Amino acid sequence: MAVTLPQEKIAAQMAAVGYVPDRDLSTALWLMDSLSRPLLLEGEAGVGKTEVARALALAHDTKLIRLQCYEGLDQSSALYEWNYQRQLLAIKAREGVDADEVEEAIFSERYLLERPLLAAIRQAKAPVLLIDEVDRADEEFEAFLLELLSDFQVSIPELGTVTAMTIPRVILTSNGTRELSDALRRRCLYHYVDFPDVDREARIILSRLPGIDAALALQIASMVSLIRKEDLRKTPGVAETLDWAATLAGLEIRQLHDEPEAVHETLMCLIKTAEDKARMTQQVTERLLGKVA
Repeated sequence: MAVTLPQEKIAAQMAAVGYVPDRDLSTALWLMDSLSRPLLLEGEAGVGKTEVARALALAHDTKLIRLQCYEGLDQSSALYEWNYQRQLLAIKAREGVDADEVEEAIFSERYLLERPLLAAIRQAKAPVLLIDEVDRADEEFEAFLLELLSDFQVSIPELGTVTAMTIPRVILTSNGTRELSDALRRRCLYHYVDFPDVDREARIILSRLPGIDAALALQIASMVSLIRKEDLRKTPGVAETLDWAATLAGLEIRQLHDEPEAVHETLMCLIKTAEDKARMTQQVTERLLGKVA
């Protein structure tokens, strides 16, 4: 009897919720579970890094907790904050009460505001923690992440140490806007996410738009692949491909070659800048259509 390899099982689970991974990504997801290690996904914007986390949460029927990184992100925004307004109201309501008693009351769970990192380690069922665009945060925050990802516990001075109830599945994404530290890279498993090849992108289209014609899905994937090779400022991502495919299917187009004007006019689903729109003339569209089988 044929044995189903772990990565094949994960690939099937992901495909069932609309994400079609390649074998390398399936292997990375298997190793992430097997070794309980964070997974760093690097690649250009639009290749589907964030979607991996969403699909993983769906595949495991668990919560997705997302921390969107940005320049200036600090620990309080990522970990926890106190509800200062409610604390001030509570202090006013307790005027004349012993100061120690007031302090104990206002620094309690009731006034604690969980942010993504604290929320992720306080779930009864292991969630998927997405640390999105970690390269946008600064090196100081990166060092803090290293400590959290090593111990999965945090110290809240007023409450003490909070240890993870369950260990989340952690996915970090990076668009490569800055070089990440060696320490963070060593802590994580690594996979580079590239744009899908034509066959896989066609399968992605079919999985997300099950009513679409398979031949049309393949033509769309071929056309998008050719457009990505043009000298564009913003390369269309997978999400844009799906928007375009839904548009063409909605127009009941069966063959791209039969409707060159509609194909060109709907390219606004893929094109995101004025410069790229100027480059993608009707002549360019027709030239690329000529290469689509």
